[in-house]
Amino acid sequence: MSTTVTPESFAMVDFDAARIVDVVEHLRGRLQLPDVDICIEVDETTPMGRVRLARLDPLTVRVESGALEDPKAPRQLSEPGAAEALGRLLLAAADRLDPAFGAPALDAELPGGVAMAWDVYGVARLGRAGYGVSQQRRRYHFRNRFGFTDRADRAFDRLWDGDDLRYEDLVAIAADAVSDESALTT
Repeated sequence: MSTTVTPESFAMVDFDAARIVDVVEHLRGRLQLPDVDICIEVDETTPMGRVRLARLDPLTVRVESGALEDPKAPRQLSEPGAAEALGRLLLAAADRLDPAFGAPALDAELPGGVAMAWDVYGVARLGRAGYGVSQQRRRYHFRNRFGFTDRADRAFDRLWDGDDLRYEDLVAIAADAVSDESALTT
């Protein structure tokens, strides 16, 4: 299966498409991703850092160049940062491609908090695969979403330590994380 990066050459950032392909191929092997074509579409016109899964066939990730950029060296590629940004979405795509996981369609709106729970679960799996990830950074973002409570911390720990979770587990853990039902709708 192939990995492609567009554009093939960059004008606004000092990225090398071949290095991004190497990052993705390393993720593919280390995370045992499904044998599918992967397309990485980089928008180099913005320093923002949005990353999203656009399609499953072929597996297409759209990423703003800021998500791949080294925070200490503007316009330079950060391979560890790229591995984290792309890896969590490639894991989510693998989840979606696995019927046993039970994810909704890619264009379906996820219940409140589920996307955050899924991100934590994905980043934790990256960490267990040997990639350098920051548990504290993810915990802080999770607390901002669900509250700085023991309940939210227990939910985070279930996600971080979780193995072979399914979509329904993510929904239940996100629901358990909040003590106020209104937090699920925002």
